[in-house]
Amino acid sequence: MQKSFKDIQDSQVVISELMLPSHSNFNGKIHGGYILSLLDQIAFACASKHSRAYCVTASVDTVDFLKPIEIGELVTMKASVNYVGRSSMVIGIRVEAENIQTGEIKHCNSSYFTMVAKDDKGDSVDVPGLILRTDNQIRRFAKSIKRKNMKKRRIQEFHETDFSSDKYLHILEDHKAKIELDS
Repeated sequence: MQKSFKDIQDSQVVISELMLPSHSNFNGKIHGGYILSLLDQIAFACASKHSRAYCVTASVDTVDFLKPIEIGELVTMKASVNYVGRSSMVIGIRVEAENIQTGEIKHCNSSYFTMVAKDDKGDSVDVPGLILRTDNQIRRFAKSIKRKNMKKRRIQEFHETDFSSDKYLHILEDHKAKIELDS
């Protein structure tokens, strides 16, 4: 069976939501956890739209909170499929907040979610490939491959490291000495 391919723009999703006091912490800034929930929802929508299947979050590769979001700002999230494997997709999401009184827009967050398409039995299913038409689309695809390879190396290094406690006692002693100096 030949694999199907889709244009990236056919799967893109944009959502906007006004930030309310119920979304904020005691300092008047929007909770990061609330934004994470919205990110997961738009990643699901984008991946499901691309694959035409139920999708689950496999990992959240990066979430960089760059600027705080204020009560009353209009948050817009733009999601796009940056990379596809056999059944997985990397969804890139850009979060912007607009002060609706001044029109000022600020980039608040960038995120990368890895989503996997599933069938009714919970088994992974093949997803359509991506048609890469622009330099920006090629760059995003290549950067996703690079992040994936870096993640594999990080996991391998972690598993290869000997975490015997006797090899790390000096770190605890150094930490304890630093705390005592700071007191």
